[in-house]
Amino acid sequence: MTSNGLILVTGATGKVGQAFIRRLLAEPAFDSFRLRALCHNRSLAPHPRVESVFGSIEHSEVVEDAMNGVTHVLHLATVKETPEQIMDVTVKGLFWLLEASRTSPSFKQFIMVGGDAGMGHFVYHHSIPVTETQKHSAYPGCYALSKVLEEVMLEQYYIQYDLNGCCLRAPWIMEKDDFKFQLSFGEDVFGGPRWRDLVGVTKAEEYIRTGAVPVMLDSDGVPVIRNFIHIDDLVSALIAAIDNPKAHQQLFNISMDEPVDYSQVGRYLHETRGMPTVEIKTPYHSTWLDNTKAKFLLGWRAKYDLKKLIDEAFDYERAASDPRKVWYPG
Repeated sequence: MTSNGLILVTGATGKVGQAFIRRLLAEPAFDSFRLRALCHNRSLAPHPRVESVFGSIEHSEVVEDAMNGVTHVLHLATVKETPEQIMDVTVKGLFWLLEASRTSPSFKQFIMVGGDAGMGHFVYHHSIPVTETQKHSAYPGCYALSKVLEEVMLEQYYIQYDLNGCCLRAPWIMEKDDFKFQLSFGEDVFGGPRWRDLVGVTKAEEYIRTGAVPVMLDSDGVPVIRNFIHIDDLVSALIAAIDNPKAHQQLFNISMDEPVDYSQVGRYLHETRGMPTVEIKTPYHSTWLDNTKAKFLLGWRAKYDLKKLIDEAFDYERAASDPRKVWYPG
């Protein structure tokens, strides 16, 4: 590990960015590191070791200024299903970052968080666990395509310029009460599927009244298993990757040891909280993201299992100063 560094964090005000910055500032091994937060629409609370700069990575001059003296880049900035923005941020923005990295005299490592949307996650059928060697398979829409393009572009910079980087491919990232609201039949559902759209408004309102838990089934009526990662586990993997020689030019799946089984979710919530369940047939498929490589090379371990994920989400009580606000759906 290097004795000091200046880490540029893109997407610094997002869920992962804020959690990473808090963790790094608290880690004694990184006491000599400073952070530069690239913020777009929001800002961070001031801290003596954190410098905030403002702008979007789609503009080369913003990236050039932000990269001055930087030793490490943590690239988190992304957009969702917004065709008018996504290529400027995902392709052009990442290009500016990679170009600035390879030409910078201070640069040491590029770390990027990717997504299992680039592998089609539960939209496509996967007959075997998804490993880092499988081909990309974006589902329809621009977001999944952007996840493929990010991974491919970073990989090509390894080949073209021997850039020192790594990609941590994450599934859906959970924190606080996210998982509780993932199971909501209301308009407050976090991400997809939108259960009320699948069952209709009348049934959805009844399920809200009874506190029912959706159990997702595939087209054959078999309960779906689906990948998640708690933000604390993802940040632990990011910390483990910094200046780790075994992370050099590697792609890692960062996920829970076992995907979430919706039938087990329903059973556990019924047993522990008396919540009824309702089975819902969907067009989705089970998928298992294999995290063995990250365990082997990074020495990383996921601490969250199904019960811990559920209990923390359902027991979480928000402070009045922390209202639930979802900046993007997933």
